[in-house]
Amino acid sequence: MARDCIRSPMFEGSVKLLLLGSGELGKEVAIEAQRLGAEVIAVDRYDWAPAMHVAHRRYVIDMANPRAVKSLVRRENPDAVIPEIEAISPEALEELESEGYLVVPNARAVKISMNRLELRKFAAGVLGLPTTKFEFAENPEEVAEACEKVGLPCLIKPEMSSSGHGHVKISSLSKDFIAKAYSFATSHSRGKSRRVIVEEFVDLALEYTVLAYRYLDGSKPITEVCEPIEQWRYGEYHYVESWQPPLSSPTTLSRVVEIAKRVAEGLGGVGIFGVEVFLTKDGRVLFSEVAPRPHDTGLVTLVTQELSEFAIHVRSVLGLPVPKPKIISHGASVAVYTDLDNVWSPKICGLQEALRIPGVDIRIFGKPYTYPGRRVAVVLARGSSVEDALSKARRAAKTISIRAE
Repeated sequence: MARDCIRSPMFEGSVKLLLLGSGELGKEVAIEAQRLGAEVIAVDRYDWAPAMHVAHRRYVIDMANPRAVKSLVRRENPDAVIPEIEAISPEALEELESEGYLVVPNARAVKISMNRLELRKFAAGVLGLPTTKFEFAENPEEVAEACEKVGLPCLIKPEMSSSGHGHVKISSLSKDFIAKAYSFATSHSRGKSRRVIVEEFVDLALEYTVLAYRYLDGSKPITEVCEPIEQWRYGEYHYVESWQPPLSSPTTLSRVVEIAKRVAEGLGGVGIFGVEVFLTKDGRVLFSEVAPRPHDTGLVTLVTQELSEFAIHVRSVLGLPVPKPKIISHGASVAVYTDLDNVWSPKICGLQEALRIPGVDIRIFGKPYTYPGRRVAVVLARGSSVEDALSKARRAAKTISIRAE
């Protein structure tokens, strides 16, 4: 329901938001929630995750354990349960929702979004959205058959994973290679699933994240869409650069926005959705996937929009109005990753040189330890144009180093 009043946190009648997952995106959600007077409970699988640094209380649990999730939520009795990662028991969320808890955006949307197979069925089968060619498989033999149907090269992905974990590009029908690829993919799946999806490999011209959001105007749900964010990965599975406003043609952007709006309305609930869309070199606009929460590429909205994706998400969850935010600056983000393995209390260095560049800001996430490929910070930059902002962000990012000592 729409809300007009919020009491002080930590007292009777306060508004409680419980984050399931407390990474860098959850940290920004927690900050925005506290700005609006909400009480924040941060939960993750490890202690001192980023959002825990700014929350009122913190808990460490196995979020894939249904009993652990349900017990904690019932103990805290929050006004909203906000999933921030994929590795959460969907059964627990469904049961909690049936008891009357608000799961954001809703338990069905979280369950569909975290499962690649269910998401493809929903996007292509229910919504009729354009996607890459795909097939499902449960063993190496079925993977080989799927590769022939989809065509080479293709990608094999676990049923449930994120950020490129377990992805393998297949360019040959070699039985040995396919068997190894299948084993690698399933070993990176959350849970014990043996199912994989085999997708057409496409040459990308560009990727988009469209932040579509839903909020209540009285009792009426409103769906709105921010200006698309453009992004690039440099051959990696996780994003490296993103920028806003977009530079693509109005025709392409119209198709991208329409896909995002249909996904958000199809999944329902309240909150923000990070909808990923591909533009291929042969001109196809294809739905890729959706995160039912703020998106990592959307960190750029901290410097480009009147309301960041995090402010939008929190307002939507609290039942507050969310007018479509205007673009107030050309901006860019460059993510900072580390290859250090198991280094506790890493040092982020090079800040003097980076922050001398006008328009540059840095968000250090405060993660307690490293592993190869872990994102530890993001460089944000404003500029007179997207190209100017990107140039500043790239220059600043090159000065940053992650050290053990």
